[in-house]
Amino acid sequence: MAENTRIDFLYLCEQDMIRAGVTDMAACVDTMEDMFGLLYHGDYRMAGANNDSHGAMVTFPEHSPFPSMPKPTADRRLMAMPAYLGGQFGTAGVKWYGSNIANREKGLPRSILMFTLSDADTGAPLAHMSANLLSAYRTGAVPGVGARHLARKDAEVIGLLGPGVMGKTAVAAFLAVCPSVHTIKVKGRGRHSLDNFITWVTETWPQITTIEVVDSLEDVVRGADIVTYCSSCEVGDPATYPVVKREWVKPGAFLAMPAACRLDEGMEQADVRKVLDNTGLYQAWFEEAPKPAHHYIPVIGVRFMDMVAQGQMAADQLEDIGRIVAGDAPGRQNDEEIIIMSVGGMPVEDVAWGTVVYRNAVKKGIGVSLNLWETPALR
Repeated sequence: MAENTRIDFLYLCEQDMIRAGVTDMAACVDTMEDMFGLLYHGDYRMAGANNDSHGAMVTFPEHSPFPSMPKPTADRRLMAMPAYLGGQFGTAGVKWYGSNIANREKGLPRSILMFTLSDADTGAPLAHMSANLLSAYRTGAVPGVGARHLARKDAEVIGLLGPGVMGKTAVAAFLAVCPSVHTIKVKGRGRHSLDNFITWVTETWPQITTIEVVDSLEDVVRGADIVTYCSSCEVGDPATYPVVKREWVKPGAFLAMPAACRLDEGMEQADVRKVLDNTGLYQAWFEEAPKPAHHYIPVIGVRFMDMVAQGQMAADQLEDIGRIVAGDAPGRQNDEEIIIMSVGGMPVEDVAWGTVVYRNAVKKGIGVSLNLWETPALR
């Protein structure tokens, strides 16, 4: 019998992704929860020696003899993020991540992303898809998983730094799992982003009755049941990263941090529970970065790795959300404990949500089928 060597794959533009459900935050939170269960049981692989690397980044020198070479400006990234995820997903994929904060001057998003989903056995492409929304929603959904297990059930107030894309998706995830929230306190850099955020909340979330624009980090944090920092900043000196002080934090608060953050000494104490989205990710980052690693990777979980290495914290003080999701460790234990969760972002998240959206697209006949070949010219 003749071999069938034809390979077709699906191309999904951003509008196709929307039609296929990429902005369904409730479903995305559930998908991320399933993904964390697989991570906890080890049914996944990412890059790097410990199979937990964030990905491979192209870096640029400060001074180059080649005038066309990109400069290492803020949020400059050219990065490949590959992963395999087992279980009900059983797929592999890679996100290509291009980012430059100067894109905004051209009317473009800071990041421009594409994702290729592949058959995990043959490596053949299943889909090539626009990934800005894919990435934004899976990033926001992870704090939502954290809130489902770690926020107070009666949480009413969100404190948000950074009302951009990441801030919107984090808020969407919190609201998907915390129905009693009615107030958002928000701090932003400019009026345009704040007005855009307020319009989005007003049109999308009728349960929110109060939106308060605040001027300081203290005002963001104080009195909030859920706190998230979602702003970008220059990396290098942790003293410039947005801070959380213990005196600001309400007893029982849950803090989800997917962006740059530093803590004062009070927040670094052992009675504040510290949860990671994947301990191995931070171990890989710590091994790959110069020390102290928090100077180079501003997410707070990397600071925790520095603290362990410096003897300021025992490694067993760090908890893993996958273990909590699987039921092998407790979620919130009382209404007074303060819990902070570091969110680093992982390519397995793109594989998980990309697989769900791709399968939705196939069922609904969404997207453009493209042919790779009928028969490969070389084999």
